[in-house]
Amino acid sequence: MPIDALIDSLPAYAKDLKLNYSSLVRQNAELTPQQLWGTLAVSAIATRSAPLTAAVIDEAARQLSPQALEAAKSAAAIMAMNNIYYRFQHLSSNEKYSTIAARLRMNALRTHGIEPLDFELWALAVSAINGCGKCVDAHEKVVREKGAAEELILAVVRVASVIHAIGATLDAEHATAAA
Repeated sequence: MPIDALIDSLPAYAKDLKLNYSSLVRQNAELTPQQLWGTLAVSAIATRSAPLTAAVIDEAARQLSPQALEAAKSAAAIMAMNNIYYRFQHLSSNEKYSTIAARLRMNALRTHGIEPLDFELWALAVSAINGCGKCVDAHEKVVREKGAAEELILAVVRVASVIHAIGATLDAEHATAAA
């Protein structure tokens, strides 16, 4: 199902999500098209909502270069791993874990081939969805060092939050329809 049709099919109780999607995506004025569609792609993947991910990736394939779409998928994949590992370090009271090398491959952080700011924004979006404070802090710092203002950062996080909520709503509707 096309993303616009999927958004329009949200139940009445999710009207705020429809309105927010419209203002943040359909009427986007804060992010470049690559930043926007990459954020949508990584956020949809992070929700684990199959219909939302399929619809967003389908549209993102028309909005992004093949290299940018692959980079977005790569950001979602690497951050899915890193968010678990570093969230564990952050939540554990055992400080020794932070002194031990991660020993996890993270080549995608350097070999994505797109604008580094955009990749970092996407990593930040996934980290916000996954609730990894250590990764949020690290990527937010890098994004600011690359010249992004707090308003740009919050624009990405707003998109991620709305996409996450849409995914949760779609999954709830699917679960209750199946019952």
